[in-house]
Amino acid sequence: MGILAVVAGPMAHGFAWLPELLKAVAAVAVAVYLQIKFPRMWGILGLARLEGFGKKIARRKALSVFLVGLSLFVIRGVGALLTGVPLPHYHDEFSYLLAADTFAHGRLTNPPHPMWVHFETFHVIWHPTYMSMYPPGQGLILALGEVMGNAWIGQLLASALMCGAICWMLQGWIPPRWALLGGMLAVARLGLLSYFTNGYWSACLPAVGGALILGALPRIQHGARKRHAVVMAIGLFILANTRPYEGFLLSLGVAIALLAWMLGKNGPGVRASLARIVLPLVLTLAPLAAWTGYYYYRVTGSAFRMAYELNRETYAMGRYFIWQKPWPQKIYHHAKMQAQYERELREATENQTLRGFIRRSGVKLYYFWLDFLVPPLPFVLIALPCAARDRRLRVPWMIAGIFVIGLAVEVWFLPHYFAPAAALLYLFLMECARHLRWFQWRDRAVGLALVRAVAVVYVGTVVLRIGLAVGKVRPEKEWQHGDMGRAAIVKELDALPGQDVVLVKYAADFDPDREWVYNGADIDGQKIVWARDMGAERNQELLDYYRGRKFWMVEADEEAKLEAYEGRQ
Repeated sequence: MGILAVVAGPMAHGFAWLPELLKAVAAVAVAVYLQIKFPRMWGILGLARLEGFGKKIARRKALSVFLVGLSLFVIRGVGALLTGVPLPHYHDEFSYLLAADTFAHGRLTNPPHPMWVHFETFHVIWHPTYMSMYPPGQGLILALGEVMGNAWIGQLLASALMCGAICWMLQGWIPPRWALLGGMLAVARLGLLSYFTNGYWSACLPAVGGALILGALPRIQHGARKRHAVVMAIGLFILANTRPYEGFLLSLGVAIALLAWMLGKNGPGVRASLARIVLPLVLTLAPLAAWTGYYYYRVTGSAFRMAYELNRETYAMGRYFIWQKPWPQKIYHHAKMQAQYERELREATENQTLRGFIRRSGVKLYYFWLDFLVPPLPFVLIALPCAARDRRLRVPWMIAGIFVIGLAVEVWFLPHYFAPAAALLYLFLMECARHLRWFQWRDRAVGLALVRAVAVVYVGTVVLRIGLAVGKVRPEKEWQHGDMGRAAIVKELDALPGQDVVLVKYAADFDPDREWVYNGADIDGQKIVWARDMGAERNQELLDYYRGRKFWMVEADEEAKLEAYEGRQ
């Protein structure tokens, strides 16, 4: 099922997800009925006291942000201690880990390897330097984790920052108690049961960057303080170094809103705008942008050439936007890489037809819904017409419109592409909940009961799933432990003395979005070097280069077994 299995497994089983939806509907309906039929039950169960405690905490905004982030860090951290740390699974994750290992070694990039063709793999550049093709932000946070003992610790920190930043952003737009609720719902879904946290993808950091610029906007408009311009600059830097295209889309909407306010009748005036907003933003952003330019200068030889561009021009044929013509046919050294890039070309070509564009747009919406709007959370969207007419949300809707249009013209989509606007989504959900809570039917607070029911059932479901995962009663797919086949090979070889080279060939049905040939920053210093099987004659190059190492052959599949390589020595 490939990468999309992480976020869209149920799609492969038709309407297998329908029973889960019906369960959520039934649970919410029962919770609403009980609240209306037995109004004192909310207090008897202690939920009224919990709600009151939440309101008191929400008044202390800084404390609320801290507790939201801390709750995610503690809950998921304890879960990792009990169930194990997630392992990488897909192409992208290994590439991010290469960047992390490079930074953890105190380098910005690595020299090309003389045997690079044997190690050639996805999302990595080999010339003029050896490095991940992705922007450096995700690699830096994972490097922090690697220095602390495990790269995933960095992802956990990023997730805690994401949840706290979403709460902080919401505080700038809506009342504190709703901001706190939104932050805790982000903990429940994105923090605990999403591949945003339970993997190594660049998802949490872009959400942090987006939340910072979205939260800084209303604060600048209400007070025009310099520190909020600095926060906005930091958010822009994070977006530029994690998901630059989607970050640009979000930043464009924020920039339009900020300029319209500064130049409008309610703005602070040109002189005050320059002194309090523009100057602090530029002075903060300039050195950060200079560092980014220097990084790319070291990696690609040009401050204005991203490693991403270099990799795509070297390997890809299909391009990322629907109007772009394909690159010319490339020559590949390995059949697996050729098959992957030919598949991309077919998908990009299909998306340039009207039928293909409509079909893939539907698939994008499905993936988005499945990862961000897990039932019963979408039930609050009943009040979406009311929220859409809310004057306070005109600017957020404009920003969201620009962002969604920009995503629509991309050929490919995964939920973390939407990560920069994650806080915006929670703003809309909380505004829907605020409007919904005032709805009454026959003098009964049906709306309030529905909002409470959604929150209780949503959080309760998360708690149940975590309990089952920890108790190993039912494996929790969002807490997946990555490519266990590759991990088993690593464990087996780690138990043996000496250094090894593993030559990998692939079963015919091996998942095209998985890859076993990935190495760290210091290839020659690794105990295990992963290389592609290129036939006896080409493999001899490695045998000559790595004299003294034990060579193995493995066919990558679910039941892979190591075999001693009997090639010429």
